[in-house]
Amino acid sequence: MEQLRAIVENWPVYRDLLTDTLIEWFTSVSFYGQIGLILGAFALAFFGARLAGRRLQALFATGSEDKSLRGRILGLLRPALELRFPFLLVVFLAVGISIAQAAFGATWLLRLAQSAAIIWLLYAAITRYIHNPLARKAAIWLGIPVATLQVFGWYDDVAAWLDGISLQVGNIHLSLYFIIKAIVFGGLFFWLGQITNASGQNAIRRQEGLERSTRELFAKLFELALYFAVFILLMQVLGLNLTALAVFGGAIGVGLGFGLQQIASNFISGLIILLERSITAGDFIELEDGKAGIVTKVNMRSSTLETFDGKEIIVPNEKFITTRFINWTHDDPRQRYEVEFTVDYDTDLHKVPPIIEAAVAKHPRVLMEPEKPDCELRAFADHGVRFGVEFWVDGLDDGPNKFSSDVLFLVWDALKENDIRIPYPRRDVVILDDGRKPSGG
Repeated sequence: MEQLRAIVENWPVYRDLLTDTLIEWFTSVSFYGQIGLILGAFALAFFGARLAGRRLQALFATGSEDKSLRGRILGLLRPALELRFPFLLVVFLAVGISIAQAAFGATWLLRLAQSAAIIWLLYAAITRYIHNPLARKAAIWLGIPVATLQVFGWYDDVAAWLDGISLQVGNIHLSLYFIIKAIVFGGLFFWLGQITNASGQNAIRRQEGLERSTRELFAKLFELALYFAVFILLMQVLGLNLTALAVFGGAIGVGLGFGLQQIASNFISGLIILLERSITAGDFIELEDGKAGIVTKVNMRSSTLETFDGKEIIVPNEKFITTRFINWTHDDPRQRYEVEFTVDYDTDLHKVPPIIEAAVAKHPRVLMEPEKPDCELRAFADHGVRFGVEFWVDGLDDGPNKFSSDVLFLVWDALKENDIRIPYPRRDVVILDDGRKPSGG
């Protein structure tokens, strides 16, 4: 407010100074010389971009279908075709600055034009190369203003002004500049960390020479190490002394003991699961409450089970440590199933087991080890004799596999081929005549 009041009070002086400056500019040879150099730089950049565009278009067209290293490099550089005009403009303006310095001794107008061209080049690069909407908006609304302040030489003054808006709490100095810096660099580092984490984990999981559980363990250790390194790097960029974090570490410890206890428990449970390999991705898990699914992810806080009907069950890792569950496929994917059927009492029961066992053994997924198909007599029921056939298969009887259904079809066909009847419930109704005649005339 004091500076604004001073400007208002001394406005006639500033007005005369501005008028004299404009008159000096418009009567100066260096002013018109710099304008001429700016127009020349625009013309050279325009024609140079058109000429280079023809050559580069032909080069990139020949490499568009190339899957080699050269083709991939050309694919990454292809969006740079749209940047050739602002890039050449920055280069030719730099040449113009050298000429103006030697000829006129004044370059302020050319430097102003070059600063605007650099901002234009930065905006064009952001719109061409950054495809994530959130990252693109952050780069446009944060990166370009910072670059503008930097190229015009105002960054230090603005940073000092923002740093002056601060709050002092004991030995902690918290300023608006520090908060903005933490938000910008924190978002940038953790965004890059997510991209690096995804690429690194995919590379680890593609190592077929390692067991699946080992790959998952290394992937999670890589994730922990990466985010720890990102955190340390962020602390260094913000200028924080890591020894000063001891107080915050104590506060975090208290928080873990109370509000964050459950989160810490799930986190530690996730580490235990990864180390002892009690569950891994691809295992079929049945929980104590009856819910079941295939493990698709083992994260640090929770694991994901995908059911055969497309649903995902998010299970806290602590549940796998403190409660019982069934891992159907952890060490051995082979499973034993059985189906039951009933035959008529008139059947020769001794013929049934070999007929059914031979029929079930024809299924391509039924195993002969650890046991061959085994047909057993189970009970003499009201309407027939119940049998059950047990068989081993490699996989689960659900989802894409329908082992029980296939085996029942084989049993049906075998019984039909051997003229063995499958009984069905029958009720005999007996009407008794007590000799009474109907009443009436």
